[in-house]
Amino acid sequence: MAIEPTERELQILKILWAKGEGTVREVHEEMSRSLPIVQNTVQAFLRTMEEKGLVRHRVAGRSFIYQPVPQDQATKQKLVSRVLHRVFDGAIDQLVQSVLSLRQPTAEELEKIETLLEEARSNRKSRRERGQK
Repeated sequence: MAIEPTERELQILKILWAKGEGTVREVHEEMSRSLPIVQNTVQAFLRTMEEKGLVRHRVAGRSFIYQPVPQDQATKQKLVSRVLHRVFDGAIDQLVQSVLSLRQPTAEELEKIETLLEEARSNRKSRRERGQK
């Protein structure tokens, strides 16, 4: 995906990722739970997002059903990569330290982080054994 979504577009993408697809009305209903926004504004966002290649639609009766084009993980990785390199000059430890200073992780999150660290160590060891960097 060449275009990075704006904050509001990312909010719409998150709704569509969770639902798989949705109408303007469904996206509006979800967004209006946390934000005072009118349905026409959501519709305008979705049209703009389609022009940017962030969503596509199909027609069902008189409704447009919107689907996210970029996958959630790929989009998240691109956004985090940008922050990692622009803000932290590629220093993963500084990024993690900054994230951990925002709030105390739950026990489940700490377990997941420990698992991810073990996997990273294992992958690093495997690459070294194969003579890769």
